[in-house]
Amino acid sequence: MSKEKAKYTVSSALEGIEIVSAEYEKQSFSKHVHEGYTIGVIEEGAQRFFRSGSNHVAGESSIILVNADDVHNGESATVDGWKYKAIYPTPEHFERISQDLLGSTKLTPYFKDSVINDSRLADQLRLIFDQIENNAPKLLVESLLYSTLMSLATQYGRSIDIPKDKSTSQKGLQMAKEYLDEYPQHDVSLERLAQIAGCTKFHFVRQFGKAFGISPHAYQVQARLLKAKVLLKAGTSIADTATDCGFHDQSHLTRHFKRALGTTPKRFQQQASLYKN
Repeated sequence: MSKEKAKYTVSSALEGIEIVSAEYEKQSFSKHVHEGYTIGVIEEGAQRFFRSGSNHVAGESSIILVNADDVHNGESATVDGWKYKAIYPTPEHFERISQDLLGSTKLTPYFKDSVINDSRLADQLRLIFDQIENNAPKLLVESLLYSTLMSLATQYGRSIDIPKDKSTSQKGLQMAKEYLDEYPQHDVSLERLAQIAGCTKFHFVRQFGKAFGISPHAYQVQARLLKAKVLLKAGTSIADTATDCGFHDQSHLTRHFKRALGTTPKRFQQQASLYKN
């Protein structure tokens, strides 16, 4: 049976960004272009493709880089085909990050290399794919996207200097933290928190971690769990607690609850009830 299949997903992060999870055996793509970049990780097998005037082969765990409007094609480089996941940021996505980071739209990188081997960035991309496919909170996805796209652009695109952290007031960071405490159920964006703190998104992520020793998303999860404990003690059903605290469903709540507290919401609620009686 042929393995030709592809699943496309669009995340709301960065006002919409597309990813694909695909598996091909005999598929052969003719020369074409995309309006955005193609940044992909080969999960199994190998892919042969034309780009920038020559042919390239990307093996397992390597990263494929195709610039916006680059003419390219694609086919299997192995008998058994290839499996990959890719993200398609547009030049506007890079410009948005550049505007936030540099105060200009300079960061629209041109990737000279068509294939790179960088295990750290490959793992970061895999994490982004997993989080988007699992409908993770926007705050987490946008934080990962900012870090990964910026790393790709600065390390493998044209060279730019990353500015040093600007001073962000403790009061602004505290206000953002209090927002997460008060509205843990909101699927808040990185932009919204940065606005509250009075700094750029890039600097907010770094400064929040320095100030509180935890990432904004990790803190959001903790705030949700604190609210969940209050609701469970009050007798709210586990399903309603999950919804009211911003978790996708009951299993999502249970996974985070057990990881953080070493017990399940059901067990916690039962024990809290016995204690009251």
